This record gives sequence, C-alpha cells and structure tokens, in this order.
Amino acid sequence: MILTTTNTIEGFGIVEYKGIVTGLAINDKTLSVGFKISKYFAKVKESIAVVKEEAFQDLVENAKKLNANAIVGIKVDIEMSASNYAMVSVTGTAVSVATKK
Repeated sequence: MILTTTNTIEGFGIVEYKGIVTGLAINDKTLSVGFKISKYFAKVKESIAVVKEEAFQDLVENAKKLNANAIVGIKVDIEMSASNYAMVSVTGTAVSVATKK
C-alpha cells in the first residue's frame, strides 16, 4: 500500500478513486507521571507514536476493504484531551494506481 500526503504519486497514475478513508486511535491511558515536565513530554511523545501507528493501521485496513492499493492526500490530526488522552485521526483518499507507461 502506497501512502502519501501528496495528491499524486510520481511514476503512477490514479486509475480509480475508491473513496475517503479514515483511521482513528485513542490512547485510553492517562499520562499522569508526576511533576517532572521532561518525563511528561517523553510520555506524550511515546503515546502519540503508538496511537499514530494504530491510526495508520486502521486507515490502511479501511482502504483495503475498498480494494485500493494507495492512499493519497493524507492528513494527520493529533489532539490531547484535557484528561491527557492522545487521539490521532488520519484521513485520505483511497485510490487504485498503476505505473505510467
């Protein structure tokens, strides 16, 4: 599966637009780590990395359901709730692409 934030893929042409797909993941573990700010930011970074990977996996699975072989125009939205939960939403357009001749 080809994933890109751009609307085109060099060397490939879009054959068919399959639809908009989304991947969403939320870390349901609160990030209370005491008062050391460096520990807090390390935990936030770790949490976002894990949740982002889950969201991308969800995105790819949703595109596969549409028989797509690429996702273009990917946008990533990362949010931290007031309760310190990390949430990542990933959206793009699922497409079928073929190499240009």
